[in-house]
Amino acid sequence: MLKKAAAALGALAIIFALGLFLGLMAYRWFAPGAGGFLNTATVVKKVQTLSEFTTVRYTLEKVVVFEDAKWYGDSRVLLVAHGVVKAGINLDQLDPKDIRISGQKISMTLPRPRVTDVYLDDRQTEIVERLTGMLRLFDKDLEQNARREAVDQLRLAALRNGILADAAERGRSQLTILLYQLGFTDIELKSK
Repeated sequence: MLKKAAAALGALAIIFALGLFLGLMAYRWFAPGAGGFLNTATVVKKVQTLSEFTTVRYTLEKVVVFEDAKWYGDSRVLLVAHGVVKAGINLDQLDPKDIRISGQKISMTLPRPRVTDVYLDDRQTEIVERLTGMLRLFDKDLEQNARREAVDQLRLAALRNGILADAAERGRSQLTILLYQLGFTDIELKSK
């Protein structure tokens, strides 16, 4: 009798353990976000939460000479601009048609990367020279115009140095990690 009770108790423990294991596996397989059961709308929603996905940050320096020449004299500012240029992918632009899911395979067409922000670091940017012609009044806007020109030149320098290609590559890499965490095992990412 004691042997039958011990056997029954052992069988119940095995059934309980098996049920717990199957319950955990079923939750993993069927829960929202499980790789094989995500739909396109769910993936779009999860990826769009990243919104403006900045993936690259360049720090650049540029010497800018801004002149305002008039017939009665020149004004000039020589500025050493230290700035930051950021680029990334705007994931708000993803449409459901850009994502195809088949089981644990996902194919996604990403928006093109773009420059998201350009600004000067005021602590490191400095005016090296400021000249005002003899017949000219001091132009308070000259320095601001030089700073605007510096921002434009920093943007161009970053574009020439391949910031958009770097942003696309790093964006694909980071999204691949996110999609693996969502349960996908076969991931194909490309840009528009």
